[in-house]
Amino acid sequence: MKTIFFIGITYLLYRLAKKIYKRWPLPFLHPLLISPLALILLIAAIHVPADQYLASTKWISHMLGVSTVAFAIPIYKHIHIVKKHLGNIIISITTGTLVAILSSFALSLSMRLNPELVISILPRSITTPIAIEVSKEIGGLPALTTVFVICTGIFGSIIGPYAIKWMSITSPIARGLALGMGAHGVGTNKAREYGEQEATFSTLGMIFAAGITVFWGNSLIPLMMKMVHTL
Repeated sequence: MKTIFFIGITYLLYRLAKKIYKRWPLPFLHPLLISPLALILLIAAIHVPADQYLASTKWISHMLGVSTVAFAIPIYKHIHIVKKHLGNIIISITTGTLVAILSSFALSLSMRLNPELVISILPRSITTPIAIEVSKEIGGLPALTTVFVICTGIFGSIIGPYAIKWMSITSPIARGLALGMGAHGVGTNKAREYGEQEATFSTLGMIFAAGITVFWGNSLIPLMMKMVHTL
């Protein structure tokens, strides 16, 4: 009964937050900001421990993996364009993931964060289910990584369209890859507002970014963490 109640409440609050954002599309009213805050206030008001809420809504988390696999559908529809630009896609996303990790690392060092926080921040630029697994693998805190991923997605989806307009980016491929790499799932949702091709390449950028970041998680990131421990 608790599972049905909490899943239902989570869904209804998210739908309400989406309606509010559609009516007033302001950055601080983004559904991924409003719905978690509303949930926190709710479970605090009815004195429900966070662990109990998480246990009751674990099926929502499990659906993240399924939804990620479903992203393959639009890619299949535009596979001929993907093949044509595959080299550019790989180079772009590899560069993007490297910049994301190095910038996160540099910012963490400048703020003198402890190693556990640094590790948790590094996978922030990929979709949540894979970021959680990468965080676990490299010794980070998955809960914190999730927060950083969500913040990155929201910020990227807000700033991304302005950056695209400012730099006069008209290519559907470039716009899609930029949003997918910079804001993953939230960016892909934003890319749909431009068109089907943008959404396809945003999805592709997000998937490639996840795969390449897994590679960095087993090669570059361990070397970076050795540097942290020697400083």
